[in-house]
Amino acid sequence: MDILITGTVLGGTYALIALGLTLQYGVARIMNLANGENLVLACFCAFWLYTAASINPVIGIAIIAPAAFLLNWLIYVYAMKPLVDRAKNRGQLEVDSILATFGLMFIMQGVMLLVFGGSYFSYNFLSEPVRILGANYGLNRIVALGAAVVIAAGLYLFLYRTRYGTAIRAVSVSPSSASLVAINVPRASAFAFALGGALTAAGGALLSTFYTFNSSMGVIFTMKALIIVIMGGVGDVRGAVLAALLLGLAETAVASLIDPGLTLAATYTLFIIVLLIRPQGIFGRQTA
Repeated sequence: MDILITGTVLGGTYALIALGLTLQYGVARIMNLANGENLVLACFCAFWLYTAASINPVIGIAIIAPAAFLLNWLIYVYAMKPLVDRAKNRGQLEVDSILATFGLMFIMQGVMLLVFGGSYFSYNFLSEPVRILGANYGLNRIVALGAAVVIAAGLYLFLYRTRYGTAIRAVSVSPSSASLVAINVPRASAFAFALGGALTAAGGALLSTFYTFNSSMGVIFTMKALIIVIMGGVGDVRGAVLAALLLGLAETAVASLIDPGLTLAATYTLFIIVLLIRPQGIFGRQTA
């Protein structure tokens, strides 16, 4: 039971991070390798808001997420849109976006190293035990899971219960067909990329409440988000959430029962198993 609850808490946070990349890659067709740096930047923002202004990190999401939305909108418009316009096909866009965001990753990492240095940061927020089914868990982790569930549910309702959410999903399935039914594909892609960045930033703010972080660890979260997106099926929100939960449970089980040093091995083992059984991902569509 301890593994189940702890793994679910970790998986819930992973889900928010992966949902951001799911929107950016599944809708905007941008493989954003700077996704992890976006998360780490949100961690520092939450840290600063809490230590300098005494703003609750969960409430601070109301500041961090819109700021991340604006930042990612500007990145898309001025750095990614020219790549979209010149790409002759999806394959060329993916290669160009990988190279561009690879450079962006080092730019963001360098700026954070300049401002915050290479030290590890953490802060005490709701660092008190809560007893659940006979075991103690950190209240900050439980609150982070609750906030992640609310945000993920809000995203699901937006995508599947609103007119513009339906348009976003249409662009994800087929941009050319979406444009035939009067959907502004460039605007929808920019919105999806920016929303993805905001979701990742929200995940970073929640993660900072119980996780020690530094300026150079963004690549770890980028890789985990990428694994989750591929495992769940590119562009599928349900698959990303399920894959994130599976990853959180697998890492927690290995760390608790075998050795914490083998969590990365567990991540890639689970990834390979899913690809062998379902190459298109858990909820991915079979290629015709």
